[in-house]
Amino acid sequence: MGYTFPAREQRGAMAFTHIVFDLDETLYPRDAGLMQEIGRRITLWVQQSLGLTAEEANSLRRSYLRRYGTTLGGLIAEQQVDVDHYLAFVHDVPVERYIQPHPALAAMLDSLPLRKAIFTNATSEHARRVLRALGVADRFEQVVGIRELDLCNKPDPKTYRRLLALLDARAEDCILVEDRAVNLRPGKRMGMTTVLVDGVSEEGVDFVVEYVLEVGPLVTRLLGRGRYGWRLPPGLGGMRGG
Repeated sequence: MGYTFPAREQRGAMAFTHIVFDLDETLYPRDAGLMQEIGRRITLWVQQSLGLTAEEANSLRRSYLRRYGTTLGGLIAEQQVDVDHYLAFVHDVPVERYIQPHPALAAMLDSLPLRKAIFTNATSEHARRVLRALGVADRFEQVVGIRELDLCNKPDPKTYRRLLALLDARAEDCILVEDRAVNLRPGKRMGMTTVLVDGVSEEGVDFVVEYVLEVGPLVTRLLGRGRYGWRLPPGLGGMRGG
């Protein structure tokens, strides 16, 4: 395990009030299969609704993901779509087939002395189903999904400003945990401390951990008890999980 010392941490202690988690493939592993099934349904919806072949639908999805961050973002920008039908169709998946209760995750979340929120490009209804399947639904104070974000998705900076308004929090008071570095960069630019799960260090990433359970030990190392609340000990730098 190695350490780096980002300039932000070197400047001194920081107070945290919130930790914000992405949902899919952050709270559970990529190989669970849930997002692969949702992705299959997204392609099917695009194919059927726009009259495309499977190959054309996949190509359009890749283009939208690259330019807009999500397939829905591209559909809203470039097509006439029934958003409610799309969201209902793509999330019509038996979540419990892919996700099981995770007591270790619940224990890790319980160890974090911060207010907890979910921040997802999916619907809050889908998020709550996943959280219930994991056995951690009661650990989160807020679930912020695509409708709560006015159908604006990560990584659009407006989404992060909307999140902070809903949390009634400052960016510098938040730790943001994600499985995609591209979705961490806007938060980092606004002042959030960023944690990438199952990835490699790159622009916009303060810390990298291999598994979400390592977020608990990381935050424990970062937080210290002080007269002004929970703070980073001066000089403590970034951690690369592994």
